[in-house]
Amino acid sequence: MTGLLIRDAQLQDVAAVVALLTDDDKGRAREDVGDGLDRGYFEAFAAITADPNQRLLVAEQDGAIVGTFQLSFLPGLSFRGAWRGQIEAVRIASHLRGQGLGREMILWAVERCRERGCRIVQLTTHKSRDRAHAFYERLGFERSHIGMKLHLGSPGV
Repeated sequence: MTGLLIRDAQLQDVAAVVALLTDDDKGRAREDVGDGLDRGYFEAFAAITADPNQRLLVAEQDGAIVGTFQLSFLPGLSFRGAWRGQIEAVRIASHLRGQGLGREMILWAVERCRERGCRIVQLTTHKSRDRAHAFYERLGFERSHIGMKLHLGSPGV
């Protein structure tokens, strides 16, 4: 056991979540933790917390936020109307990686999906993240699809 507490993020956690999102090369290129957080982060937080099918979660250890992820519950017609759990933006503080915290977070998320009646749990990870691919495969995830994205841009970018 890692002493990890996983809970829904609160407004005062947004800066810590964004800091975790920037804690790698890819995140540093797309996030901004400069002088004051962009209001877009707070607008997204408000939308997530207002939607009963969305959860932004943080993982605390010894009172410090050391991990985060978003868990979405998606209805669909395929697989006979199955609900899916979508895990996104998984991050563990870089100095704590490899200690089992990510495993605990993902297993926690899968259990929440079971509780919600999901029949599939899915996630995406960047194609260059070989260690992440191996991590998820050890947890039973399969490489089943090829993900594609179309970036539409955003204000200020």
